[in-house]
Amino acid sequence: MQHTNTQDTLVGLFVASGIVGLFFLAMQVSNLSSFIEEDSYTITARFDNAGGLKIKSPVSAAGVKIGKVSAISFDPKTYQSVVQMRINTKYNTLPEDTTASIFTAGLLGEQYVSLEPGGADEYLKDKGQIEITQSAIILEKAIGQFLFKSAEEKK
Repeated sequence: MQHTNTQDTLVGLFVASGIVGLFFLAMQVSNLSSFIEEDSYTITARFDNAGGLKIKSPVSAAGVKIGKVSAISFDPKTYQSVVQMRINTKYNTLPEDTTASIFTAGLLGEQYVSLEPGGADEYLKDKGQIEITQSAIILEKAIGQFLFKSAEEKK
């Protein structure tokens, strides 16, 4: 059986395109696919506990992804986590009294920030801050409180 250079080239191109396809699929699944930054503005929220929130975690409003977490830091004066979010500029009509909560999505426990718009007439601007926040619910802490409460009731 005789192989030609054309067949070898076609097989090589097929394998290379498969590898490229797997690479892009992996990037989509790992949430690293955003090579190009879209126009966005930054808002900040302070939480007592950011839980398992990570950089690049989604930020959503009404179940629609409108941005992502760009930085998480600790404020040693207030002992709070400071979460910076990049919001796409096409969603620049978030009222100033918008609230932010950290929720868990799905079975794998990926956490995200959910924004609930308020009713103010003024909008959040670049470098604006969300004042009303709800921290992540830590499952271990909730279970510990339940067990402690049930032990107290048995006494």
